[in-house]
Amino acid sequence: MTRLVGISGSLRKASFNSGLLRAAMEVAPAGVTLVAGRIQEIPLYNGDDERANGIPLAVQTLKQQLTNADGLLLFTPEYNNSLPGVMKNAIDWLTRPASDIDALFGGKPVAVLGASPGGFGTILAQNAWLPVLRTLGTRPWFEGRMMVSRAGNLFDDDGNLTDEVTRQRLGAFVEGFAAFAAAR
Repeated sequence: MTRLVGISGSLRKASFNSGLLRAAMEVAPAGVTLVAGRIQEIPLYNGDDERANGIPLAVQTLKQQLTNADGLLLFTPEYNNSLPGVMKNAIDWLTRPASDIDALFGGKPVAVLGASPGGFGTILAQNAWLPVLRTLGTRPWFEGRMMVSRAGNLFDDDGNLTDEVTRQRLGAFVEGFAAFAAAR
């Protein structure tokens, strides 16, 4: 059994990226479990808060999910031609304490995908993740790339993927990444 964790970088209720994550969970092939990690309850990182209160429960939960996973899928929106701050904030919390970075991220297979209402998908956000993933020592999957553009035409008002062609592409993407993660 290959275990994957997916994180959507959007807090919006009808988020295209959260919808893409839900669809990925539905199309995951037999023998692959994809669970959704949550960032909604993660506070803004503040070293004083960490020192006074320790690691928040939401961060501890996500760390445990990632520890148990064979791979990580980042469903990234693109905000102002880059990665979303709330998603980067979650990653920053996951690197606390710094001594956990290698155990949590070192060699961990990671893939980045995303949906955007614009015409270029999330190409700039995906590229913006590369220095972060390199710094963390992850093993990015470069054989597949999925950028869902014009997402407003492919999702319903509740953020559910309705386009069958995109669903099929997503299924192939998840299957390819799962094989990569399982070969680790």
